[in-house]
Amino acid sequence: MASIRQLALSVSLAVAGFIGGGEAQSGDESVLFSETARMNNDSLLWGPYRPNLYFGVRPRIPRSLVSGLMWGRSDTYTDLQNHIRYTCEQNEGMEGYGWDQYDTRLGGTQTIHDKFNNVDITTSFIKVPGGAHGGSWGVRIKGVPRPKPATEEDPDTHVKTMVVFYLAQEEEGSQLIVKDVSGADWEDDGFAGDITFEGASQGLGEFKVVITQGEGEHPKSDHIYSAERNLDKTVVQSLTTFYEHMWQAKQLLFRQIKEAVDYVISKHDPNNAPPPWQVYQLGNSPGAGNLHFVQRMYEGPFEFDVLFSSASAGKDLTSEDVTREIRTASESFGSHFKKVFQLQAPYNVDKYRKFAHSMFSNLIGGIGYFYGHGVADRSYATAYEEEDEGFWVDAAQARAEHREKPDGPYELFSSIPSRPFFPRGFLWDEGFHLLPISDWDMDLTLEIVKSWFNLMDDDGWIAREQILGPEARSKVPLEFQIQYPHYANPPTLFFVVDAFVNKLRQAANGTGDGKAAASTGSSNMVDNTELGLEYLRQLYPRLRKQFDWFRSTQFGDIKSYEREAYSNREAYRWRGRTEAHVLTSGLDDYPRPQPPHPGELHVDLMSWMGMMTSSLLNVGELLGTDASTEDAAELRKIQEAIARNLDDLHWSESEGCYCDATINDYEENELVCHRGYISLFPLLVGILEPSNSKIGQLLKLLGDEEELFSPHGLRSLSKKSPLYGTAENYWRSPVWININYLALVQLKNLGEQEGPFQAEAADLYNRLRRNIVDTIYASWKETGFAWEQYNPETGKGQRTQHFTGWTSLVVKIMAMPELDVKNSHVRDEL
Repeated sequence: MASIRQLALSVSLAVAGFIGGGEAQSGDESVLFSETARMNNDSLLWGPYRPNLYFGVRPRIPRSLVSGLMWGRSDTYTDLQNHIRYTCEQNEGMEGYGWDQYDTRLGGTQTIHDKFNNVDITTSFIKVPGGAHGGSWGVRIKGVPRPKPATEEDPDTHVKTMVVFYLAQEEEGSQLIVKDVSGADWEDDGFAGDITFEGASQGLGEFKVVITQGEGEHPKSDHIYSAERNLDKTVVQSLTTFYEHMWQAKQLLFRQIKEAVDYVISKHDPNNAPPPWQVYQLGNSPGAGNLHFVQRMYEGPFEFDVLFSSASAGKDLTSEDVTREIRTASESFGSHFKKVFQLQAPYNVDKYRKFAHSMFSNLIGGIGYFYGHGVADRSYATAYEEEDEGFWVDAAQARAEHREKPDGPYELFSSIPSRPFFPRGFLWDEGFHLLPISDWDMDLTLEIVKSWFNLMDDDGWIAREQILGPEARSKVPLEFQIQYPHYANPPTLFFVVDAFVNKLRQAANGTGDGKAAASTGSSNMVDNTELGLEYLRQLYPRLRKQFDWFRSTQFGDIKSYEREAYSNREAYRWRGRTEAHVLTSGLDDYPRPQPPHPGELHVDLMSWMGMMTSSLLNVGELLGTDASTEDAAELRKIQEAIARNLDDLHWSESEGCYCDATINDYEENELVCHRGYISLFPLLVGILEPSNSKIGQLLKLLGDEEELFSPHGLRSLSKKSPLYGTAENYWRSPVWININYLALVQLKNLGEQEGPFQAEAADLYNRLRRNIVDTIYASWKETGFAWEQYNPETGKGQRTQHFTGWTSLVVKIMAMPELDVKNSHVRDEL
């Protein structure tokens, strides 16, 4: 089945006359690169790229055809708004939902366990390539009732479900038309058979959408109203509305349902009302419009298909095609997953494989396409430079002046942290998201990386949170919507660039993971080295620009306070600091020096800068940049200065760890050591040499069960800290999977090579790996969800539900092998 994925990936090269690992037939490599990128984009054009919805399909085109699914109970008159499912929400009575299997190029299957509405919904989405507009797609929507006990208030045990699928044409002036409304299958009260819509748009050409009749029984009633409304039929309401309102489809549906309710009230005695499923049925009014609601009432199980056919494909998609492609996509997913993520003992058994499938599928199935204006304050007020004492007060006053303006519009192709709570792009999350995705599909990963770097402004700034358009803003409190060009976020996309560079090296050498990737045809950019190198040539200037932006905006002050350091330049401080938070660091409420001071230096930001420097040097080396060139020479000088200044400015011998620095009341440099994740950062991002003697002290802190090590992972703050678990307690005790993953990678590296810390690191690695996987699995098994963080005392998942962003790193952790612990007596001596 690997050949199915290979077909989806290699079609671009076939069209360009460039197959597999061969040589380009055209002499113009840049044309080849552009053509490959164009055709690669075609295979990624369509998808369930509306991850804030339980199910919604759109292309990666601004203002295009979009669709969505709604459903709910239709057996009660009360609380209709809380019955209807549309956007993913945290507290809707779900017993888990999400993708069981999903591949962005082929499709997959999602299950939604809706306990409150007594129904389990399955959506099986597939794509079929062909033509000039990204091919065709289909989705099979299936509902299976859950047992419904009889009550005194409602003795009827038959589950009744209202299902609405809508289509909206966002492009100005474009409409969809319901075809053949005069045909035999249509009457005033609805359609008895399939429903066909026809439309066209600039990005999609001509197309057709068919919603099949499918299967399912419909509720009956002997009320007099039954003669007016036949529930055996499908009703269509065709509307024309403003583009700005289309994202509020649920509210628009309620408006139409209210009209239906008002009609019933006007026609019938309220003491003898029809049953709810008849009251809520829309009037049938098909025709032309830019928004179409297709509504059905079911009693018991149901199933129907939605079939999108591109005219340029030359063939209409059928339900038989959907059946075949669902099976093909499932088989391909299982085969490809087994090759990419080779789960290691004790996690290479069926129950963990199902868990791993779910975790990864929800990560990659959470990829979305976003388009619209952001909001930014580009006033560049001097208060945002934060150079004076009391700077956080001045910055707050500047923000209160509300000099923000719409910014953009922009488009972004990105995965997300959480469908119900964070359905948008987060810069520092994205680098972690893309590490598993890069193993699966490097070409997809590079599309996402490119999309993020296309957001960069002329200075090199990328907003840390991408809240594009009114739909995205509806999920975000006003005070968090505004982005500031002085504020940074951890540059984790450089991790992904490093992963790509390593795969290119391995493929060129015929070793390691790159060789395995090439054998499965999983990446054109890796298999065809010149394409990968051309991608890096185009990306490198933007990487360097972002690095320079960090150096010019997030610098720390060494000279003013007579600090002793190897370099007077390499020190860094996060801007955007308040007394309680450093949101820009990603570690929000993690303790920092108090009170804030413009002379602060932050060890985690210094570590990120060291990681960025190493990454730029890796790219330059692969591209053939000579070490004596000015660019490489400058970077090596910065790299050495960061390494030296980390010790000079941030190492505490008495604490045995790295610490933030500040200026005390006597205007002297002072280290402030809140032992926890911050203390480990130079180790976590991999900028310490394996022989560095300080690693031993960091391992001691990491492995101390009275400080960071717990049965459920590394605590974010030492248990001995007086601030442990206090105040907001966001990063003041909980276990976070992204940081634990970084720790595991470095422990594994140390445990696999000869050195003074090999045995200790291998032992810590094995125990931490099991603690992390067992904790996430147990919570998933109990609740049906991945979580934002985990309680270090109980292991319970907490905070944000369905957090299948960086928590999905557990799949990579499960694929890491256990290490042989040499000199195992070391563990007993620790």
